[in-house]
Amino acid sequence: MSNRRLRINEVSVEFSGLRALDKVSLTIETGEILGLIGPNGSGKTTLVNAITGQVRPSTGAVCIGDEEITALSPRRIALKGITRSFQQVRLFNDLSVVENVAATSLAKGLSLRAARQTARELLVDFNLSDFGDMAAGALNHGDKRRVEIVRALAGDPSFLLLDEPAAGMNETESDALLATLAELPASRALGILVIDHDMSLIMRLCHRLHVISSGKTIGEGSVETVRSLPAVVEAYLGTSETSP
Repeated sequence: MSNRRLRINEVSVEFSGLRALDKVSLTIETGEILGLIGPNGSGKTTLVNAITGQVRPSTGAVCIGDEEITALSPRRIALKGITRSFQQVRLFNDLSVVENVAATSLAKGLSLRAARQTARELLVDFNLSDFGDMAAGALNHGDKRRVEIVRALAGDPSFLLLDEPAAGMNETESDALLATLAELPASRALGILVIDHDMSLIMRLCHRLHVISSGKTIGEGSVETVRSLPAVVEAYLGTSETSP
C-alpha cells in the first residue's frame, strides 16, 4: 500500500446553530500516529464523526489524497479506507469474537469463509486467538477494547481513528495497548488518529499532536512543541493529571 494522506480542510460542524467545530484543519499520513487532544467537550469526537460520515460538516472538506469524501455515507467512507472505534464499546455481545471481527470483512464483500479466516489470523496477531469462540459479551473491558480495534483492522484500512481506546483500562492494559498500536503504522502501512485522556499513553505513542479547545485548533506539532505551548498548558495539559 503506497503512502496516502488524509486531509481535513477547515471543517466546521454546527448543531442547532451552535458551532461545535470551527474551521479545523489537519493531515494524517500513512505511517504516523497523530494524537488529538483537548478538554472534554472540545469537539474531538465530533471531528471523528465528521471524518467518518456520522455527521455532515457545514463547511470544509475531508479528502483522501486528491479525492474528496465529505458527502459520502459512512459505509462508503469505510470502503475508501477509513475505519474507527467508538468511545463506548460497540461489540455484538451475543456473537463470538470471530464473528464480530468477521463482520467487517463481510461488509467489504469477502465470503463468509474468507472473512472468518481473516478474523482468526488477526486474532492470532493480537494474541486474542484463545477468545475466538467466546461470546464477545463475556470478555473483560480491556479485551473488548482490543477486539474492537481488531475488528476495525479487518477492514484493511489506510487510516484508523481511535476514540479513547484506553478508556477504563488499568496501567498494565494501557501499556499493552501502547505496544500494540505503536507497531501498526509500519506493520500495516496505515495512519492512526487517536483520542485519549491518558496523557502518558498519548505522549509516548504519538509522533505529532493536534490540540483543540471549544472547537478550535489551539496548537499542533511535535509532542515536545505542543506540551510547552502556553495556550495548551492553560486549556488542557496543566490540569490533565488531576482532571483529565
